[in-house]
Amino acid sequence: MVNAILAGILSFLIPGLGQAVAGDIKKGIIFFVIAVIIGIFASFIFRHWIVLIIDLLYALYAAYDAYQMAQ
Repeated sequence: MVNAILAGILSFLIPGLGQAVAGDIKKGIIFFVIAVIIGIFASFIFRHWIVLIIDLLYALYAAYDAYQMAQ
């Protein structure tokens, strides 16, 4: 198994990567696609700083999920 902290860090940097490293590639792809969709839609709808907050919150959730998966 992969280290849970490493999975969390990887998923924080690129949402879905930690899930893929932890063994669930399908879930990792889904997390990555959702991150891209959130980034695209949020950048057209909201101001720049709100997009950063939304991306940060999603990255934190993805990191937490990857950490839980790897434990």
